[in-house]
Amino acid sequence: RAPLKPPCGQALWCKDAHTVVHRSMKPELAAFQPDIPQNLGAMIRLSACFDTRLHIIEPCGFPLSLKALRRTAMDYADVAQMVRHPGWGAFLADHGPGRRILLTTAGDVDLWDFAFAAGDVLILGRESAGAPDFVHHAVEARVRVPIATATRSLNLVTAAAIALAEALRQTRA
Repeated sequence: RAPLKPPCGQALWCKDAHTVVHRSMKPELAAFQPDIPQNLGAMIRLSACFDTRLHIIEPCGFPLSLKALRRTAMDYADVAQMVRHPGWGAFLADHGPGRRILLTTAGDVDLWDFAFAAGDVLILGRESAGAPDFVHHAVEARVRVPIATATRSLNLVTAAAIALAEALRQTRA
């Protein structure tokens, strides 16, 4: 397969899956078809601050460019480890070792009761619609962040930060 073309001439800010030669055994994040550029920018910042890889599973609901992400990603896009996948199938093909863990309000197990392992990839669905059934069926676990019953959900990046911090704590990565 031909390598992905970088968006809008921004060749250095994001690698395609075929240029990654070393995969960390740290827990990683994956954004499935993100809708909101500010949230993806915040996920880039989160992954950079915790020194963990971020997978971006396209298509995105906005033009994927540094300009769209600059306000929230700031200069963290320059140090973040990001990998773009042109779709779900490409992500599955390129995934490698480690479990796929979906963070979802429909999770089967609470975050505090889940045992994370080195190399787990924490997948977050779209802000507007969550993850479709085919994603739910392709993961090894579905985990929820427990919240008050009178509330619906956390902000996507807030849930990602809580879950990533717990995964890093458990794995001591």
